[in-house]
Amino acid sequence: MTNGIVKPAAAFKPKTGLGALTREILARFGILPVFIIVLGAIAGITPSLLNGDNIAQVLRQSSIAGVMALGATFVLISGRIDLSIGSLLSLASFVTIDVHERAGAGAALLAALGIGGAVGLVNGFIVGYLRLNPLIATLAMMSLLQGVTLVYSGGADIYVAHPDTTWFAVFGRGFLFGLPVPVLLFAALAVALGILLHMTAFGRKIFAIGGNETAAAFSGIDTRKTVALAYLIGGLTTSVAALIIASRVMGAQANTGAGYEFDVISAVILGGTSFLGGSGTMAGTVVGVVLLAFMQNGLLLLGLPYYLQWIITWGVIISAVWAEMAAKRKRILL
Repeated sequence: MTNGIVKPAAAFKPKTGLGALTREILARFGILPVFIIVLGAIAGITPSLLNGDNIAQVLRQSSIAGVMALGATFVLISGRIDLSIGSLLSLASFVTIDVHERAGAGAALLAALGIGGAVGLVNGFIVGYLRLNPLIATLAMMSLLQGVTLVYSGGADIYVAHPDTTWFAVFGRGFLFGLPVPVLLFAALAVALGILLHMTAFGRKIFAIGGNETAAAFSGIDTRKTVALAYLIGGLTTSVAALIIASRVMGAQANTGAGYEFDVISAVILGGTSFLGGSGTMAGTVVGVVLLAFMQNGLLLLGLPYYLQWIITWGVIISAVWAEMAAKRKRILL
């Protein structure tokens, strides 16, 4: 105090400088700017990254994880997580090929959607209605589905006997208007599910539950049913991804989906969806999927080992969660 005037404490002075600017960027965009800068550096070293053929190939490959990520966005925004989608991809793709060989392409399509929907509903019931911890529940489901796949397959691979005589090939190998069908499926689902998430009452319920589940329940939202439906969407999108990968390879292995759950979660949170729920966009998820796919492709073009992708995935998850915590601290201080 000087001459009766109380000076404001230094702690309450607005912070400026590089640190404050960094926190502001993290609060608004997460780690996306850093990712884009690194990707730009890789493109500068390996111009073939932005070659037209390479871009088409990367988009085609990323459509599998991309379709899964669209459904995972609903689950994460609701404040939950689903670690079983990789094992579900393995089971659904294997059953799809097996049913195709026994009963044809139409039956294979229905089998894939049926398995994905059933597993999604079971996860939704366990997490939404029984209130089990989603991390533990879906981790257990991941183990169960992988075990079922191994028993069902006997550890052997399976392939379509006559790949050139079936319309099933359209999902993974087809083209429409000169564009790969997998990319078109990814884009169409992104638009449809984006409308569902951002322009319907159901989408608003998902955001409300992820933001504050207690308040959402007191406002009349059936939180159990909404969470269960989020898991159902996640299961169905994984089924579509299984159709794409099974059709592209015209076969399946017992471990086809191994590791996909981490790529999917990384892409979703890279796109700005909160790991704690309550915020996110479908457009952000699409951007996250594409950026992560190009990053992985760029590492391969640089001649770096494939397993570095796992390190990048770890870095994305840790950095995104750290950025979110930094943003939350900034809001609290303000």
